[in-house]
Amino acid sequence: MTSPTITTAAVSTPAITAAASSSSTITAAASGTWRLSGDLEINRVGFGAMRLPQRGPAFEADAVPRDRDQAIGVLRRAVELGVNHIDTAAFYFSPLRSANELINRALAPYPADLVITTKVGPGRDSSGRWLPHATPELLRGQVEENLRQLGRDHLDVVNLRVVGTDSIAERFGALADLRAAGLIRHLGISNVTPDHLAEARAIAPVVFVQNQYGIGVRPDHDAFVRACGEQGVAFVPFYAIAAAGRTAGATGTESAEVLAVARAHGVSAAQVRLAWTLHRGPHVLAIPGTGDPDHLAANVAAGALRLTEDEMAALDALHRRGV
Repeated sequence: MTSPTITTAAVSTPAITAAASSSSTITAAASGTWRLSGDLEINRVGFGAMRLPQRGPAFEADAVPRDRDQAIGVLRRAVELGVNHIDTAAFYFSPLRSANELINRALAPYPADLVITTKVGPGRDSSGRWLPHATPELLRGQVEENLRQLGRDHLDVVNLRVVGTDSIAERFGALADLRAAGLIRHLGISNVTPDHLAEARAIAPVVFVQNQYGIGVRPDHDAFVRACGEQGVAFVPFYAIAAAGRTAGATGTESAEVLAVARAHGVSAAQVRLAWTLHRGPHVLAIPGTGDPDHLAANVAAGALRLTEDEMAALDALHRRGV
């Protein structure tokens, strides 16, 4: 089983604020680290690139492209703040902007410790419309597309994105073949069930499970989250901040319990939500995304926030109610 390494926060909790002027000095190292199959070690707070190509909701045909220099600046600042895990996909694009291309432009030649995780399975045509999920035969083309866009000769981690509960054996097997051929270093799965994980692990090692999860979101997943840790598999929640807002981002409506914890620490509700997910286990990672440098600094700083037992109990109760 993979052994987690947890480091101690470099600052005390009261020093954390939502303001970039205070939080920008806190790095991703404050969140602790997780080692992938013994050869790649990443800080537990990473960066999700879904929101980077556009302003507003992702995947909208008329999305307003984000300023290119701003997007590149956010990526470079993330690395300066110790982020060494970036989550992306070839289908993360808007008119004029591609997350993979922005990552390539901002960060290549890539730092030796940077882990870039991408996803395959879904696809979008040039107009942004979703295509049928890739067959095993088409997955190689998606992997090669990510390689080309990122300017890499191999991909650090590829997650198979799944829709539905059907068997993934053929599709995951196709990715396992590409791993054996040296195009992929590690494999993961996304939007999956425990049965999918068992099926995949029977074919090849799995380092990531990436599912929607957060306070009040999928409390029925709690046992699955724990099981991933017991098997040495990192659990990577998406929409941990946005929750029901999903691709549009946080709704702006927040529960009294989250707000109370935020006031007690002088932080934002978003930081409390990120901290709660990280407290669910040393194998739980975070990939909050943003195109705003102030939000980036606050997200990274959330990795240093330490919640008390009473605060976790209150937030856990809220979570179990599914609100």
